[in-house]
Amino acid sequence: MAERPVFYFDVGSPWCWLAGERVNHALGEVPEWVPVLGAREEVDRSEVESAAARLELQGVRWPEPFPFDSRTAMLAATFAKQSGRVVAYSLAAMRQAFAAGRDLSETDNVLIAAAACELHPRALLKGIELRSVRDALEQATLDARRSGVAELPCVVTSDGCTPRAGLLV
Repeated sequence: MAERPVFYFDVGSPWCWLAGERVNHALGEVPEWVPVLGAREEVDRSEVESAAARLELQGVRWPEPFPFDSRTAMLAATFAKQSGRVVAYSLAAMRQAFAAGRDLSETDNVLIAAAACELHPRALLKGIELRSVRDALEQATLDARRSGVAELPCVVTSDGCTPRAGLLV
């Protein structure tokens, strides 16, 4: 039996949002969604907007500032993963960022995304403060690099790593 694919992402990346909206369908199965740090980069906004239109997604609304510090949102994604809600939370967070234009460095915006997948706000706030959650995010980031992940988003299968370009076709 083949290993389950792994989808590495950062909610602060519009490319991860675009890939996240289609990765489950494109693979024909739900991969393991693994939050890793790595999104603080400038992007060609018109290229992202064109890709969103091609994929027939809602128009992009850019958060200000962009790029933003996604660490809090990524700690929330890691907590959501431990709670079995990583896909729902992560899609909600990326939609808040890139379809609603909300800055995910603001905790209130992270809580809006968490509410969309029924993560209790107090539990989430406590969860993102846990050392075990911080350590899990850091370890996942190191493991991704060791697996050959050079850019996000990336899907790793038994055939290797498929970066962004291959996920948006």
